[in-house]
Amino acid sequence: MIWLVGNRGMLGTELSLLFEREGVEFVGTDREVSILDPAALEAFAAGKGISGIVNCAAYTAVDKAEDEPELCRALNVDGPANLARLAKNVGAWILHISTDYVFDGTGDRPYLESDPVAPTGVYGMTKADGERQVLENCAKSAVLRTAWLYGAHGPNFVATMLRLMKERPSIGVVADQKGTPTWAADLARAILAIARSGRKRYGVYHFTNSGETTWHGFATEIHRLGREYGIIERDCEVKPLRTDEYPTKARRPAYSVLSKEKIKADYAVEVPDWKRSLSEYFSVTYRNVGTSR
Repeated sequence: MIWLVGNRGMLGTELSLLFEREGVEFVGTDREVSILDPAALEAFAAGKGISGIVNCAAYTAVDKAEDEPELCRALNVDGPANLARLAKNVGAWILHISTDYVFDGTGDRPYLESDPVAPTGVYGMTKADGERQVLENCAKSAVLRTAWLYGAHGPNFVATMLRLMKERPSIGVVADQKGTPTWAADLARAILAIARSGRKRYGVYHFTNSGETTWHGFATEIHRLGREYGIIERDCEVKPLRTDEYPTKARRPAYSVLSKEKIKADYAVEVPDWKRSLSEYFSVTYRNVGTSR
């Protein structure tokens, strides 16, 4: 029995649907079982034969974290630590989702799992500390870092861009930050591969789609597909911006491309190109031309 924690978020919902389709035996919880309450976690797990835990729960409001460091730390550090201790106590493995924000973004080649972390903001710092807590508290633990996640079951960059492009004649998008968009459905399939593996390897892994682009390049492709699917009925100019022209409370990594060679080698995970996956996302999510959700 797999326990999916955070089953109603964007990734958790995608993973729940995939587990159901694939016949994976699992139980899901969200805020009704607090990851900050070890006793509640222990009580929920009792008698269920939990063999694995997938933790999709997190504080992810990057800018708001600068004003709520205690809450961010509780959810991104204390909660995962509690889950890792529980996993150890019941003899289960744990897979914990993390982020590219553990790096400072000053690199110029895809980050390896072995590269030293150097987060610059509250969110990244708490995620890095959360990783350490999971790895230190349970020997059968894996950390899976991802980036630029989008999907059909929660707020995300694609939905925001489509809404703005329908409303405005032009928008500005940062063009000097590089990374890789990741479709939640692809990430869910990578998690499934790890969960199903009979020869699990633990430690840190990376998964995003393949290739790289900028937020501006991502937005430009969203605009192209939005026009193709009839979601955007009039043209919208997508203007490139420098980071200093779009100030945010928390600093974003200038370069956050992650290497996926380790997960491909250890788990034979397919890593589709980001443009291919974005196109498939549109075909699945916006089947009816001119209709968006």
